[in-house]
Amino acid sequence: MPTYETLPRFTADLDRLTPEQRRRFRRTVAAFVEDLRTGSFRAGLRVKRVQRAPGVYELTWSMGTGPAGRATWEYGPACRPGTPHVIWRRIGTHDILTGP
Repeated sequence: MPTYETLPRFTADLDRLTPEQRRRFRRTVAAFVEDLRTGSFRAGLRVKRVQRAPGVYELTWSMGTGPAGRATWEYGPACRPGTPHVIWRRIGTHDILTGP
């Protein structure tokens, strides 16, 4: 199982989401974790690098109504050998990309 940590901005952003938006994110993270294990992300997760932010990636999913949900993250040093470690940076809509 991959390990993770969250930055304070991520936690603050997460607290601002509705319960339904948080539920959709958790469902997306389940698929994300499966893909981390295989080393290849499915197209539906729309994982890509964030421009002008070296080492930072974004993950995109449907939040139901309104704009798509996005979370930014980066790989951190492995806590367990051979296991990916993810640092969650931001979560919300496209607006988070101004300070990923």
